[in-house]
Amino acid sequence: MDKETITTKETKEKKSISYRFGIALLIIAVLCWLTVAITPFTPFSLTVKASIVTGSLIIGEILFWIGALLVGKEVVSKYKRYLNPKNWWKKGE
Repeated sequence: MDKETITTKETKEKKSISYRFGIALLIIAVLCWLTVAITPFTPFSLTVKASIVTGSLIIGEILFWIGALLVGKEVVSKYKRYLNPKNWWKKGE
């Protein structure tokens, strides 16, 4: 019985580490998307701005999907509901 308890704790710890890593990747992905909004106001040349925007979008999407796989479907669908503009003015469920 002690071995079962230990393995359950180990899997919870491993899950929480991957969950936290997934959340961190989602936050970094949002920061990459914010970079796209800020880049046009920088003093760089047009080619550098285009490269930054393209790279940020690609990296942001990759990080988002990896993070989504790590945190799970339920968490991603929950945050998608929060970010949907149709649900912004509705009362709480």
